[in-house]
Amino acid sequence: MELTITQPNDWHLHLRDGALLEAVIPHSARHFGRAIVMPNLKPPITTTAAAIAYRESILKAIPKDSNFTPLMTLYLTDNTTRDEIKLAKRSGFVHGVKLYPAGATTNSQDGVTDLFGKCFSVLEEMVEQDLPLLVHGEVTNPEVDIFDREKVYIETILEPLVQRLPQLKVVMEHITTMDAVKFVESCKEGYVAATVTPQHLLLNRNALFQGGLQPHNYCLPVLKREIHRQAIVSAVTSGSKRFFLGTDSAPHDRRKRNVPAGALDKLEAFTSFNGPDFYGLPRNKLKMKLRKAPWRVPECLSFPFGDIVPMYAGENTRMGGSA
Repeated sequence: MELTITQPNDWHLHLRDGALLEAVIPHSARHFGRAIVMPNLKPPITTTAAAIAYRESILKAIPKDSNFTPLMTLYLTDNTTRDEIKLAKRSGFVHGVKLYPAGATTNSQDGVTDLFGKCFSVLEEMVEQDLPLLVHGEVTNPEVDIFDREKVYIETILEPLVQRLPQLKVVMEHITTMDAVKFVESCKEGYVAATVTPQHLLLNRNALFQGGLQPHNYCLPVLKREIHRQAIVSAVTSGSKRFFLGTDSAPHDRRKRNVPAGALDKLEAFTSFNGPDFYGLPRNKLKMKLRKAPWRVPECLSFPFGDIVPMYAGENTRMGGSA
């Protein structure tokens, strides 16, 4: 079987920096036309000047025969200013502002501690500048069960946010629950959307423990029950424009292994159309062929600094791609 689609984009990608950046960027550049690049480096990308410098580092590491374009983001903090948001928009390189609740995930210690109390004027400026807010949607209160943190974040932060700032464009990143699906679908189309990862389409929380503890299947937000996975698959295969691909590769190679039956006609929109339409960017011109053929995922990808373990390491799959 062979399927030709428009070259896809990755709307949630971690490239890191230094040797790790140089090692992983060819894998994304080989398949994707563009990617929203996450800003949670050490130190984080909190200014437009830092985003431009990081972009230059990425461009230098991209293979010369690639058309890959990095779309930069700023890391929102309690001290981000309205003037910085204006600079970001004027740069033409910054396409969103990432909200990490402080302590929620990797390198989030400099994130937001009080969104409404310390960042609301910045959010108002983002409305004026038409810059989307990209949200890691989990509360960090240790008293909240880890499997409920997305649901509680929606109830306590996102629902009040869209009520107070209905014109703010929001992307709820790497959704994991039916609660997130229902929230996104309840909002005005074109203003609230969500990225979905391959791992949250393919795996439920049983994958964390099958055959013993599986650390390479652990990610944040953590995998949820099968009922939540099914809700996400249904949303993606429904044809809704509100959902688009964001691998959350950090830096593992996390592409789909297969496609749900009856959903092939929705695949191109999910991977290639919905994201650029939401961000107001042109769709890619190049095409990609997906072939159903045997392929064994490497056990690991070795680099001078160490090994990276990809998703489905050592397993046989039946789908590959080429530009």
